Amino acid sequence: MEIQYYGANCVRLSTKKAVVVVDDLDGSVTKSGDIALFTGAHGMPKAGVKLCIDQPGEYEVSNISVQGVAARAHMDVEGKVSATIFKIVADDVRVVVTGHVYPDLSDGQLEALGVVDVLIVPVGGSGYTLDGVGALQVIKEIEPKMIIPTHYADKNIKYEVPQVSLEDALKELAMEPKETVPKLKLKHGEIHEIMHLVVLENSK
Repeated sequence: MEIQYYGANCVRLSTKKAVVVVDDLDGSVTKSGDIALFTGAHGMPKAGVKLCIDQPGEYEVSNISVQGVAARAHMDVEGKVSATIFKIVADDVRVVVTGHVYPDLSDGQLEALGVVDVLIVPVGGSGYTLDGVGALQVIKEIEPKMIIPTHYADKNIKYEVPQVSLEDALKELAMEPKETVPKLKLKHGEIHEIMHLVVLENSK
């Protein structure tokens, strides 16, 4: 599996048989034949996608397992559920993409997510999404082997609400990046068991 980051919450996961694109809100990353996932509100996906998923459920396509877990969005009132956390399993690598969720995950949600190799979580804060403190709470709840931060200040993106810098978010996380790479290549059994953080460069 390869993972690339395209700014905001958008990530692209590719295997030899399929491509999964999460939260491509402007349609610039998704190609015809891709699998499109959306953790929250979105526009129409690009025509020709193999499958579009934006709600809870279990799906199997092109040797990829996708599980959507219902969640409270970061700015939702208590009791409202309008977001979806996705667990994607491909090439025996288990990846969870949270999107803009409220950090208090229930036992039922954590049980549904199960063992996680890679957690992709926003850190930009400013009331719009998780900040470093909220992201750290989610990290402690899920206990992944690897963390990839997203949705932080980026000169190439004009956010609706200004986001904190990655440097400031990492201070709140109290974590130093193990490495910064343009593309992450993962194989089952090769992910370090000790929790660590990897920064992906914006591929746009």
